[in-house]
Amino acid sequence: MPLRLLLLSLPLLLIACAEPGPRLPPLPREGVILAFGDSLTFGSGASGGESYPAVLEQLTGRKVINAGIPGETTAEGLERLPALLDRHRPDLLLLCEGGNDMLRRLDPGEAEANLRRMIGEARRRGVPVLLIAVPRPGLLLSDAGFYARLARESRVPLLADALPRILADEALKSDPVHPNAAGYRKLAEAVRDRLRELGALQ
Repeated sequence: MPLRLLLLSLPLLLIACAEPGPRLPPLPREGVILAFGDSLTFGSGASGGESYPAVLEQLTGRKVINAGIPGETTAEGLERLPALLDRHRPDLLLLCEGGNDMLRRLDPGEAEANLRRMIGEARRRGVPVLLIAVPRPGLLLSDAGFYARLARESRVPLLADALPRILADEALKSDPVHPNAAGYRKLAEAVRDRLRELGALQ
């Protein structure tokens, strides 16, 4: 093949060989979303109707169950999740946990393993998962690196930058680790937009 044709065809070859990222099935209008996690899901720092699951329900028109427990670690979440999956039989799991492991300086490898097992519990029940990364505490907020690795290895979609961006903005926080009502709305909007990108919402 002439060099010019090879160079012209190279981008097409790269696109053809690229592995597409994970997608989500469309959520039916009567679909149920289980928002699972700790205080960030519960909505600490805002009133009950201002948590991100409550706002997401308004934005999507789907039922969103708030299954957030303040202070919960991933080990505790792993014990709690299976019964909730069996009880609610959701069409989608939003998994946002790990912040308390980091605040308590627990082993990040254990947190990653617990989240992996939670994804496995959902997968065994046929429930798709969107993983929401939590930033590590510190002056420079960035998501803990294991979320990206976990999403890649488990083949689940990830919302990586929403919480770090929100918690870096003083106007969107109620305290150093929790959004306020405006911050939770931003998080709900980011989740909705990500679900649209992934094909779960029109």
